[in-house]
Amino acid sequence: MDIWYASYGSNLMKDRFLAYIYGGRPPGSNQSEQGCRDKTAPKESERIDIPFPLYFSKERSKWGEGGVAFIGTDASSEEKTIGRMYLITEEQFYDVVSQENNGLQVELDLMEIERKGYVDIHHGWYNRMVYLGKRDGAPIFTFTSSLPINHVTFTKPSVAYLSVIAFGLMELGLGEDEIVDYLMAKEGIQEEFTKASLRKYIRK
Repeated sequence: MDIWYASYGSNLMKDRFLAYIYGGRPPGSNQSEQGCRDKTAPKESERIDIPFPLYFSKERSKWGEGGVAFIGTDASSEEKTIGRMYLITEEQFYDVVSQENNGLQVELDLMEIERKGYVDIHHGWYNRMVYLGKRDGAPIFTFTSSLPINHVTFTKPSVAYLSVIAFGLMELGLGEDEIVDYLMAKEGIQEEFTKASLRKYIRK
C-alpha cells in the first residue's frame, strides 16, 4: 500500500527527506540517518496545507541547540501549516517514523488511525500519528507531539534547522517575503525576531 507522508519541518526540503530514504547526513544536521530498508525514491511529492497550527519547541536536537517543529493537537480553521507530502510505501513510512523517533520500532494500525483521526503510540517527541484525509485514494498521515499547545514551552529554532525549512518552502515556490511572513506568525518565532532579523537569520 502507498501512503502520503505529510511533513512540515525540515522534511520540507527534499534532500533532507531523502536522507531518511537513502541514509546519510542531511545538510545542516549533525546526525546521519540510517535510511529505509526499501530505498526506492518517493513516487511523488506535492504541497499540502495542514489545518493545524505550527510551533517550535524542545531545547536541543540533531540540529543543535534550539527548537524543532510540531503541529498543535487541535485543528484550526484559521491557522494553516504549509506541508510537503511524499508518496512512499507503507514499509518506508514505518521506517521514517522510526528514524524520527531515534530508532524506536513502532507498530502502527493505520486503519485505526484513519478511523479515530489520531492515535498516540509511545511517549517520545513525535508520538501522535495523525490522519489528514486521502489524495488519489492513498491515505495521508503525519505525526506530532500529543502535548496540548498550552502545555508547551516555545523555543527558537537553530539557524541550521530554520534555514532548511526556509529552503524547503522555496522549493514549494514561496518567495523570501512570503517565507518571512509565514514564519513570523509561528510560536517560537514571533517572540524572538523582527522581520528584518528573521530574514538575516535564515540567510546565514
